[in-house]
Amino acid sequence: MATVKQISQAGTLESSDILIQLSPAEPGTGIRLALESPVRKQFGARILQIISAELQKAGINDVLVSANDRGALDYTIEARIQAAIARAFGGEDARS
Repeated sequence: MATVKQISQAGTLESSDILIQLSPAEPGTGIRLALESPVRKQFGARILQIISAELQKAGINDVLVSANDRGALDYTIEARIQAAIARAFGGEDARS
């Protein structure tokens, strides 16, 4: 089980993108997701499913996730959550 130790983010607020921020959470609180999206009614469940699946693949069980979607496609959502995860563990410079 992996633990997010620092705040990280990936993405932008540009059209067809998604901004994802990961924040540490207390052990045992689980994955808590907040999604803002103009297409939430149509695609919100799918967006949350993609994010949850990537977190589970990384072994992350306790994290706060804020996602601000602007019409991102599935592969973009996957790439952004993977980048945010890598940055949360120091895999990349969190400023870029």
